[in-house]
Amino acid sequence: MENIPTYTAKDFATDQDVRWCPGCGDYSILKQMQSTIAEAVVNKKDIVFVSGIGCSSRFPYYMDTFGIHSIHGRATAMASGLKAARPDLSVWVITGDGDSLSIGGNHLIHLLRRNFDLNVLLFNNEIYGLTKGQYSPTSPKGQVTKSTPMGSLDHPFNPQTLALGADATFVARTMDRDPKHMREILAAGNAHKGTSLIEIYQNCNVFNDGAFGVYTDKATKADSTITINEGEPLIFGEDRNKGIRLNGMKPEVVSLDEYSMEDLWIHDSSDRMKATILSRMFDNNVLEGGLPRPFGVFYQEDRFRYEESMQEQLDKAVSLKGEGDLDALIQGTHTWEVG
Repeated sequence: MENIPTYTAKDFATDQDVRWCPGCGDYSILKQMQSTIAEAVVNKKDIVFVSGIGCSSRFPYYMDTFGIHSIHGRATAMASGLKAARPDLSVWVITGDGDSLSIGGNHLIHLLRRNFDLNVLLFNNEIYGLTKGQYSPTSPKGQVTKSTPMGSLDHPFNPQTLALGADATFVARTMDRDPKHMREILAAGNAHKGTSLIEIYQNCNVFNDGAFGVYTDKATKADSTITINEGEPLIFGEDRNKGIRLNGMKPEVVSLDEYSMEDLWIHDSSDRMKATILSRMFDNNVLEGGLPRPFGVFYQEDRFRYEESMQEQLDKAVSLKGEGDLDALIQGTHTWEVG
């Protein structure tokens, strides 16, 4: 076994000036990532951060590890190739809602279904921040931005439902203003064998300030969010007096004055169908007569990893056909003369 040094968060900080706007939620994510990766049992020379384009994609400059600042929407493709060539590396993809769900949407869904053993952190601020305030694939319908002065006509993507539809093996959500919860989710994603998709609600205080205020403000957070924990009933509220029960397959808010703990929905992250129901607790928050927004690990399963299956196939090919000859491959077996 390699002798892995003991690290602190400071060991992963670089000498680069962090160039995000003062008050940006990215600062919190960076700090929690540095703390989390310091506690992971892995040598920093074996860690790679891969990003695309956007405010979040400056991340590799601020992590004292190897990094790739790739092109718009292609971080997932770059990371897939890297993991296929070097399955021993700890690979992290840093992306935003525009980078991953617009130009990079096709790459994202195929990464999820292939299930490379790497981690995707999706910073969701429901806006294009780097290009100064255009609407993104997660912007709510009707949102007024520089590119939608009369309000967006698009139905927004739901990243959790999208990931589950692509058969992702680890799907979770956390937020920038809950650092303790974020560290727990980052550690869980890192421990998962397969692709982990972690959506992080991240406030853009310049171009979309307060987009998630109802879920972060002290006055409303307890009644509008619900933290889901494995094997525990879904309970929320300022006085922890409300819960979620399933009426058939439909979730509904109930009072614990009228229902017991045994009546409530018990979270099971191995149940994809129920995870999909959780992901759909999205359209209306509880303050508008809807349901609280869930945070935690929605779903996880153990499924074969692409890079492992690829290596098995390569080994089989070599055993059947030998090491191969590149010159012979280029020359080919079928030639002809043109008269």
